[in-house]
Amino acid sequence: MSLPTTTRQWILKQKPTDLPVLSGPSQTFALETHPLPSLKPNQALLKTLYISNDPAQRGWIDPNIDPARLYAPPVPVGSPMRARAICEILQSTAEGFAKGEKVIASCGWTEYSVLDASALRKTQDIEGVAVTHYLGALGLTGLTALYGIRDIARAGKEDAVVVSGAAGATGSMVVQIAKHILGCRKVVGIAGGAKKCRWVESLGADTCLDYKADGFKDELIKATDGYVEVYFDNVGGEMLDLMLTRMKRHGRIAACGEVAEYNKSENHGIKNWFEVISNRLEIKGFIVFDFLPKIKEATAELVQATKEGKIKVNAESETVVETGFEGVVETWMMLFEGGNQGKSITKLV
Repeated sequence: MSLPTTTRQWILKQKPTDLPVLSGPSQTFALETHPLPSLKPNQALLKTLYISNDPAQRGWIDPNIDPARLYAPPVPVGSPMRARAICEILQSTAEGFAKGEKVIASCGWTEYSVLDASALRKTQDIEGVAVTHYLGALGLTGLTALYGIRDIARAGKEDAVVVSGAAGATGSMVVQIAKHILGCRKVVGIAGGAKKCRWVESLGADTCLDYKADGFKDELIKATDGYVEVYFDNVGGEMLDLMLTRMKRHGRIAACGEVAEYNKSENHGIKNWFEVISNRLEIKGFIVFDFLPKIKEATAELVQATKEGKIKVNAESETVVETGFEGVVETWMMLFEGGNQGKSITKLV
């Protein structure tokens, strides 16, 4: 089979202020074909197999965020959408990277790419664990959960913990780490839908509350009777505002994401800020990139916890959607509709 000389890419054409636009004159992305560069020394030609879908990608294309305030450079208009992926090496001029091997790389929404070897990370074969989990539980998602709940929120055995977005990629890992590694006395999950809530409980949550159900607020008050020491926030907005009223004095909040607000031109805003002052709450945002110097040690810890059965890494902990390259954007958009359980991944077919 001859090697590709061109690649299709999803190019950012306009930055959206609300939900990304899929078609028409103001569409957010456009499908284009571009030539591939020739392979230079210490590079590899890659074929994209699986693409990581992450809510944070929405922030990278937000026109209202000052680039100086972002933790990573925004995606420029006219460039491929940025994303991490698992790729197969089709050709290599780099020592230690052979044809046929699978690697993790930030290649973006592109079918084929040429990258330096320094930008590639090999996957490790673990019996019974799909390679896709290196984009989730055993990748940056798992590291985000570990860093956030242990180092930022400093959760321990004496703490009761609430996790929003508990059926998502990061939240589901936080639930397991809090319960089975840190040994927190109580873990309460919040998710959308009864099915997802039962799954979160199967991971170790003492209870999981359906925020879509009637009486959710009353159920949350009951589940947090006596208040809680730790809240791991993945959603922001009204849920964060509500949880400020359920925190114990000197409680700690790890601010990880705000998926409830990403596609809104006007945010909910915080109405219960006096709770922070009155109860001396600690709210700390964090970015997993700050944790990268410890990535090898942390990954090894997660792998060992998986082998010991403390962390469940299986088909239920990810939503892998088979998608033609034309459907990459639509599959990504499922994130904001609650269409995933665990990690959301696009499998190119």
